[in-house]
Amino acid sequence: MMLKKQYIAFLPASISALLIVGCTSQQVIKQPSKPVRQGNVQITQTQTIQVKPAPAPSVIIPKPVTQPSYSSFSDWKSDFSMRAMSSGYDASSVQRLLASAYLNQQVISSDSGQPEFSKMPWEYADSAVSDGRVSTGKRKFSEQRSYLSGLESQYGVNAEVIAAIWGMESSYGAVTGNSYLPSALASLAYDGRRQEFAESQLLSLMTLLQRGDVSWSQLDGSWAGGMGETQFIPETWLKQGVDGDGNGHRNPWSTSDALASTANYLSNSGWVRGLAPFYEVTLPASFDYSVVGSKQSAARWASLGIDTIEDVFLDANTPMELWLPAGKDGPALLLSENFDVIKVYNNSSSYALGVSLLGKAIAGQSGLRKSWPRHERPLSTSQVTRLQQRLTNAGYDTKGADGIVGTNTRNAFQRWQADNGQTPDGFITQSSALSLASW
Repeated sequence: MMLKKQYIAFLPASISALLIVGCTSQQVIKQPSKPVRQGNVQITQTQTIQVKPAPAPSVIIPKPVTQPSYSSFSDWKSDFSMRAMSSGYDASSVQRLLASAYLNQQVISSDSGQPEFSKMPWEYADSAVSDGRVSTGKRKFSEQRSYLSGLESQYGVNAEVIAAIWGMESSYGAVTGNSYLPSALASLAYDGRRQEFAESQLLSLMTLLQRGDVSWSQLDGSWAGGMGETQFIPETWLKQGVDGDGNGHRNPWSTSDALASTANYLSNSGWVRGLAPFYEVTLPASFDYSVVGSKQSAARWASLGIDTIEDVFLDANTPMELWLPAGKDGPALLLSENFDVIKVYNNSSSYALGVSLLGKAIAGQSGLRKSWPRHERPLSTSQVTRLQQRLTNAGYDTKGADGIVGTNTRNAFQRWQADNGQTPDGFITQSSALSLASW
């Protein structure tokens, strides 16, 4: 493997200084020095100078004290109204917002429901890069190319990633949700499972209405509180929203505002300029799978014989995580910090992979080279629960039995695999989990 393509564009000092002054996001400047060779891997060591601008004034969002339960939806509305007004919110705005809110049982069901079967990673990937989503994405990307390039220059976030999130969240603005936000959030608050979260979103929504960023006639979004073309929840929009079109308002249903706010949000969440979310790699025949899921420097992974499929150029100290989304028989990926940043939108590795793949497709780049093991089948939710219980009883603690395959469950299963003659890739399927226990 030869890591050739350098991911930092080195600029003259005068231009770099202008960029630092003009950009409100954090800037990272890297200066090259002598390359380091690890076997057949060439990695550049760099000196990093981090320049942080003065922090923007924080947005203070008062939160009412939550109550344990209510005998009726009307009781919750009355109590929330009093608490909101006592926290300084305009009485007329509070009353107007709550007067239109009704109890939506479908929202409560959606919030508490679980799918019968967990999805396999290729199902997310296939959906993300469907023909329609990619073709529309390329057209929308072309239409917004100049604007997206400007956002990439200002915030450092890859233009195609911004476009991909736009596509994943609202089909490029075509589907922004049909749930009435006051009712959806009020229903979640009354249900009580996520009362503090839902009430905070209602208060933030009132602030957005009062300052004119959101219109009283434009309050449809997702049942979970997402709104606009990139589906920010109200509190996040209040903190991260940007006036992209310069009209004095930050409207999440405005394409320019939504795209600029997405770039701003990812930048503020730690995006590293010029670094891809992931790099597909190959593993040596004698690879030690016990390190799957760990974070190591790029130089350390290179020393273990991991080779990128495409030639890239990485800083020796760049932290990377090795991920096998479909186990030893599927693609192998080195994840960068930017992969984790994408998950601020949706804390799911499959979601971040979908965004990354869609971004590559929109930019005309190739997707994954290694094929998926599509013959594998997932466990049902009840099977996952029993697996978690059996792993924990056998001494491999999954930190709970909720029927969801998360990091703790995969790590526990990986340890069990290592002790029981399987390749410890952490991939849970009907076949890999069969020897642990019958269903």
